[in-house]
Amino acid sequence: MTNKLNVLMVSSEVEPFAKTGGLGDVVGALPKALNKLDVNCIVIMPLYKCISQTYKDKMKYLGYIYIDLGYRHQYCGIFNLVYQGVKYYFMDNEFYYGDNKIYNDNDLERFAFLSKGAFEVAKYINFKPNIIHVHDWHSASMAGLLNDYYCHDEFFSQTKCIYTIHNLAYQGIFPKEKVLDLLPLNANIYNNTKTINLMALGIQFAHKVTTVSPTYAQEILTDAYGERLQNLLNIEKNKLVGILNGLDLTTYNPSKDKLIDYNFNKNDYQEGKKNNKLALYKQFDFDINNIDETPLIVIISRLASQKGMDLVLQIVERLLNEFAVKVVLLGSGDKNLENSFNNIANRYPKQFKVVLKFDNILAHKLYASGDLLLMPSAFEPCGLAQMIALQYGTLPLVRACGGLKDSIEAFNEYTLQGNGFSFNNYNDNDFYNTIKYALGIYHKKNLWNQIILNGFKDEFSWGKSAKKYLDLYLDAIK
Repeated sequence: MTNKLNVLMVSSEVEPFAKTGGLGDVVGALPKALNKLDVNCIVIMPLYKCISQTYKDKMKYLGYIYIDLGYRHQYCGIFNLVYQGVKYYFMDNEFYYGDNKIYNDNDLERFAFLSKGAFEVAKYINFKPNIIHVHDWHSASMAGLLNDYYCHDEFFSQTKCIYTIHNLAYQGIFPKEKVLDLLPLNANIYNNTKTINLMALGIQFAHKVTTVSPTYAQEILTDAYGERLQNLLNIEKNKLVGILNGLDLTTYNPSKDKLIDYNFNKNDYQEGKKNNKLALYKQFDFDINNIDETPLIVIISRLASQKGMDLVLQIVERLLNEFAVKVVLLGSGDKNLENSFNNIANRYPKQFKVVLKFDNILAHKLYASGDLLLMPSAFEPCGLAQMIALQYGTLPLVRACGGLKDSIEAFNEYTLQGNGFSFNNYNDNDFYNTIKYALGIYHKKNLWNQIILNGFKDEFSWGKSAKKYLDLYLDAIK
């Protein structure tokens, strides 16, 4: 062992191997940034069948162990891959991870296997962590396991646990008897309960609790945003810290992005965005006449009420009728929302296009060609789309909540400060009026370009955020 700080990160998803959302982005980027700060950070995750064979072919088989989950004695193959300077360890078990899904109906047992198994894998590879950093409910039980069980193991006797909440709405609530059947937790704690909330377990027993923006850390202490955990969070609030997520600027860089049609930088963004918009208009058979005078509004989102998609549904037809705009929506989710947006797109084929799937290539093209990105979220722990948009000169229009409030400052015409547009109250009228205001600014090119230039100054790299995590680790060790 070296004198470096040893950090073991455990997650259900990690970009680029397996990802469904922001959790995967964070755990894909944060270890790289920590290692640049001379931290020795490794990552343990499941070896899902859906991981690309390209990565699997490069993995090295290290051996196998058995993981005991109650009466279950389960095989665990251990594979290693060094990717972009980070050491990743993959837990192989076909019963748990042999289908093509990251999440399925047996998630309690699958992630109990990950959580207990990560301790055993760390021992097998002789990685003695100063810090175990776990994420969301899937690995939250590691905080309880460290408190109740592994603290008696000399290997982990000095280990501290950091728990990060990416989205408080998804808590991992399961019948008590099923959880205690799988994991060696202190049953006396749950005498008067019928269920065990794994997220609550992480909050209670981690040495520090983080969430992904300072504003969200304050919001979740309230009844409006606390998702029934506000009382526990207020009890534990002295160890709660909000750290804004960063961006992996090697992935989201318009001057080097291989997924967009034309590369550009801060000096030639006007020409670059115009060329990308022209390519996108041709792709969707939009009229390319007066392209400079036709704002392109883009929406890249999971289709859910949390993301404010019900507000978009309420205003989009009015928007298409009253303004000469083009709108492209990319995302999937709630079937009623999917059908409703599809019906509108069929009625306005020359203005509104809907792509009901996750398409990473198209997402990059929309960031590069769009003028305005809509994010009217009901709540948003952090959000990355608004930060990505700024790198590509696309201005975010957001509801001022969570990480959106922490990253987007509403433009002020008098001071010329601000990097986007925002509204406070969650209703269609305020949302629509903010869009209307933004479209008025779009035709004042000097002001519009000033906002873009303001946004270019906000790079949101992981460097600052990683330093805050390092300070938190050191504070936990104290």
